[in-house]
Amino acid sequence: MDKISKVGFGGGCHWCTEAVFTALNGVEKVEQGFIAPKENTADFSEAVIVHYKDEVIALKDLVAIHLDTHRSTENHSMRNKYRSAVYFFKQNDELLLMGIMTDLQQYFDSPLITVILRFGEFKSSEERFHNYYFNDTEKPFCKTHITPKIKMLKEKYAQHVSPQVQ
Repeated sequence: MDKISKVGFGGGCHWCTEAVFTALNGVEKVEQGFIAPKENTADFSEAVIVHYKDEVIALKDLVAIHLDTHRSTENHSMRNKYRSAVYFFKQNDELLLMGIMTDLQQYFDSPLITVILRFGEFKSSEERFHNYYFNDTEKPFCKTHITPKIKMLKEKYAQHVSPQVQ
């Protein structure tokens, strides 16, 4: 039986982030909402918790996909709402994530601003927003912001995209 691990990702709209990770083989569940780091549990930003099978998709691949599907090298006025972060749940994952981020930096022209933070608290978004993209891919927001990310996933990370994703 495959071991289920979890990691948190924040960077852009959680509707977008949820769709990206829901589209992947090996991802068992994506919880959409808001995450605050352990160091400041009042500082929530949009994020998801990804539950995945280690034997099907590696943490390094999940992080690479995350960095490629949001503005991981850009500070902008909405960074408080959309913190670029990877949240770890187990202490030994912090060093692993630091190594992954260092290794992946070579694929970006600018320095990554994505921070690695210990998970603190999670608040789920409203149920009506869960699975936002796959419930209606024709919504204008979906077509404009999420569909291009799914298209890039199919091109760059085809081996990880679920065959059910059109």
